[in-house]
Amino acid sequence: MSSNTETVPTTCAAPPGQVRRRHVFYIPGYDPIHPRRYRELYRKEGADQARISGYEIDLRARTAGDGPYGWEVTGRIENAEVEARIDVLIWSDIVRNSMGHGIAATYLQLLRTAWAYISTGALFRLMRLRKGPVIAALYPVGFLLLQLALALGLGWGLSVLVSEAARALGAGGVAPVSGIVAGLALAAAILRWFKRKDGKFFAYYLMHDYAFSARYRGANPPALEVRMEAFRAQIAAALQGEVDEVLVVGHSSGAHLAVSILADLIRAGERPDNGPTLSFLSLGQVVPMVSFLPRAGRLRADLAFLSARDDLFWLDVTAPGDGCAFALCDPVAVTGVAPPDQSGPLVISAAFTQTLSPERWQQLKRRFFRLHFQYLCAFDRPGDYDYFRITAGPRTLAGRFAGRAPSKSRITRAVNRFRCLS
Repeated sequence: MSSNTETVPTTCAAPPGQVRRRHVFYIPGYDPIHPRRYRELYRKEGADQARISGYEIDLRARTAGDGPYGWEVTGRIENAEVEARIDVLIWSDIVRNSMGHGIAATYLQLLRTAWAYISTGALFRLMRLRKGPVIAALYPVGFLLLQLALALGLGWGLSVLVSEAARALGAGGVAPVSGIVAGLALAAAILRWFKRKDGKFFAYYLMHDYAFSARYRGANPPALEVRMEAFRAQIAAALQGEVDEVLVVGHSSGAHLAVSILADLIRAGERPDNGPTLSFLSLGQVVPMVSFLPRAGRLRADLAFLSARDDLFWLDVTAPGDGCAFALCDPVAVTGVAPPDQSGPLVISAAFTQTLSPERWQQLKRRFFRLHFQYLCAFDRPGDYDYFRITAGPRTLAGRFAGRAPSKSRITRAVNRFRCLS
């Protein structure tokens, strides 16, 4: 995929702040889908952004078995040529395992998750930040309860009709039983229908998502901790390679995983002093949904640690138009763990209402899940945030945003009740 622009030969080594070779690690959010969707998204949206912005991006599939799932990119942007390797750090199997619940088990999850957020006060404190993601969290609860009420209501109605019909036919002795059986059968059929159609409603999917964090009240499940150790090892190996920048991208729930992975890596001394630049880009983060829970001490400690590092540049990008993210909330500050020497993240807005044309915004503004992925997509009126320039362009993340002021609408007030770091 490309557009016409001048090709400039690469040099053997990039000067400070410049990139000729980059290794990108993308950590998805709570997503059960095969990671090839991210490759195809990058291919399609990268082609669109290249056409709009007047640069070139060529994507090549990677040979099977050559490391983690991913692809190779050549970017010809800003009069330079850059080679980028993009790896997807996969935890979709863990997501799928956490979603393998029947209808009754999902309603039990609903009760446990609602209790976790209400009994700890986290729900009400989250509402003081942004109502959008809290409404998104309440949506599956409300819609699943609506499904249950509808199923039980229609089931009860059928039960009455069948019982009356049985009595009219002279089967008075079995009338109540036949009515109950028919009513329960209809209620079960309605609930199964809603579950089958969840690809349109997303109620079960979102319920499993929030239940995944709430199950351990903010602590990571053991299987996820093991996977995060493997991710850390892959990033550490890349830091020993011959690249100019290692860029870790965490999207949605993947943002708080990246925080802990990077904190562990730096604490362990796995970032070489003379190695590649290490950069962190968090997109559409939902950190407070986890960090506001009582057992999220590990995440809170990692947020505090990472925010004071001068050997890592952290850019946090959200947008008020994304109702699923805690837009412009400094994840460290609102959690209440900002150290006196906090230097990151730089919190900026992708400003969907400005970077998307009015026509495009009208098409997308009610497609809430699509907007949550807009950070990975093309903008028809791009500003200084451009995912493809960041991942395939010739400047480091810190170099690209040097001197950039944080958003004036940034939220930094600490509203979290739980602030222990262990």
